[in-house]
Amino acid sequence: MKTKNFILLLLLAFILQSCCDKKSQDTSKNSQTNYLDFSTRDDQFTGGIKMIPITTPKGTFRVWTKRIGTNPKIKVLLLHGGPGVTHEIYECFDGYLPQEGIEYIYYDQLGSYYSDQPKDTSLWTTKRFVEEVEQVRKALHLTHDNFYLYGQSWGGILAMEYALKYQKNLKGLIISNMMSNTNDYNKYAHEVLGPKLPPDILAEIEQLEANKDFSNPRYEELLTNYYYTEHILRLPVAQWPESVNRSFKHLNSQVYVYMQGYSEFGISGKATLLHWSVKDDLSKITVPTLVIGSKNDTMDPEHMKWMAGEVQNGRFLFCPNGSHLSQYDDQKIYFKGLITYLKDVDTGNFNSN
Repeated sequence: MKTKNFILLLLLAFILQSCCDKKSQDTSKNSQTNYLDFSTRDDQFTGGIKMIPITTPKGTFRVWTKRIGTNPKIKVLLLHGGPGVTHEIYECFDGYLPQEGIEYIYYDQLGSYYSDQPKDTSLWTTKRFVEEVEQVRKALHLTHDNFYLYGQSWGGILAMEYALKYQKNLKGLIISNMMSNTNDYNKYAHEVLGPKLPPDILAEIEQLEANKDFSNPRYEELLTNYYYTEHILRLPVAQWPESVNRSFKHLNSQVYVYMQGYSEFGISGKATLLHWSVKDDLSKITVPTLVIGSKNDTMDPEHMKWMAGEVQNGRFLFCPNGSHLSQYDDQKIYFKGLITYLKDVDTGNFNSN
């Protein structure tokens, strides 16, 4: 009798578990269907693309955005680097975030390829770009309940500046491959990374810079083959992803040179980002923050680790095989850490370092 009862209990448990598994599968299927469903969206006609009007002191212009997925709780706005590069450099996100049900928005800042490209250099200020991001946020209806701001390189500068003014609008902040002080960035480039180059190559680069011969094809050739393949993207140039090459092809050199200078070998000339710093203000950032650094980056990973401890609620993600574009050359670690951070904040399980 006891044996029969035990068997009946086992059978009942099996049926209940099967029902739970089916319900879970159905819920997961419905969730994925909803994520991909455009039927109730106002951007269905354009496949997620919106041209957003931006008011500036020099008139109204339009910037390009494209939303991938629909998740009311996790919406990540991607701020590209450069300045003057494009969203295309993040197309590898398509290989990881959709399957996790994470919504993200591609965005070309004003002056970048898919957006309007005015020529007035007075528009290229960090302060104005911050106000642009705020206008984009409002147009996309992003709120402190769902808005995660991701910025890499120059985008990291913009993200930090935005957070210091508007963090009340944020649920989370991601600073990828960017230091909080460009003097420290320059020092790292010229005192740590530069001496790792072959001495004759470094001497030639420095001579070209001293002569201000930045348009010389040899300058780009040397940096690309000896510096960029070590510290921007650790692959032979012939193997660089098409999306990266396309983004660089679309670079707005006017914006880039005006703010960054002539190369990624530190900030040069009279570039406006020279001497930029929020190093002493990081402690004012209270939202859950992920700082991403890489061993072979153009940015000092120890500085970025320090940044994660300086903000009030920070976590550091280290990519041991990565460089400046570690979303490509240390992809598995990069996206695992990013996805874990987003889900931890969403579920209330985020713990700082």
